Amino acid sequence: MINTDQTLEQLIQLKLHGMAQVYSTTRALPSHEAPTAHELLAMMVEAEQHSRTGLRTQMYLKFSGLRYDAVLENIQCSPTRNLERSQLIALADCSFIQRAENILITGSTGCGKSYLACALGRQACTMGYKTLYLGMNRFTEKLSLSKLDGSYIKLLNLIEKFPLLILDDFGLTPMENQVRIALLQMLEDRYGKRATIITSQLPVSKWHQYISEPTLADAIMDRLSGSAHRFELKGESLRRKSFEKK
Repeated sequence: MINTDQTLEQLIQLKLHGMAQVYSTTRALPSHEAPTAHELLAMMVEAEQHSRTGLRTQMYLKFSGLRYDAVLENIQCSPTRNLERSQLIALADCSFIQRAENILITGSTGCGKSYLACALGRQACTMGYKTLYLGMNRFTEKLSLSKLDGSYIKLLNLIEKFPLLILDDFGLTPMENQVRIALLQMLEDRYGKRATIITSQLPVSKWHQYISEPTLADAIMDRLSGSAHRFELKGESLRRKSFEKK
């Protein structure tokens, strides 16, 4: 006779938690309501798949460092924001990551640039793509420390492995030469293989001037904007509007 308690314990020991949950639920059903062996197996496999996908997503979100817990469904789309729902739908399947296409998001402070970038990052994690979020100030700090402790190459190699990289608040502070060189190396490593999202208060037309050094600026912009989706957000500060409502 089958010991269902032992079977359930074995599923838990094997960390098959999705399967264990379905098995625990169905074994309590009356015999005339119980699924057939094939139906039960299909239900258990499907539940395990959902469970593992959920755990993977949570792990990716934890290590991504996303600034906001944002989702695409909550993004406000309107003509006044210069943002259409169809634009988001086109990116929701994250195929832009497979195609190694960049996304450049610009607009004034508080208009939702970082929120949109994080929503895309969260969607990427949900779809199974490891994502790394870095504010430019944080990136500069990591870069300086890596130069001091000799882990510079290791840092660049780590960043290159992420299918999606988000660089937030590009252009807020003057760019040092070591940051220019590192940025070019990162983009060179990722070109044609990985996707990058950059947010900035500066319009893309002023990025070349901001980077300043002409030769490096040419190379950086060539790798950034070649096959990039552009969002030029407009309208009032959403952050200020939210504060006024409170």
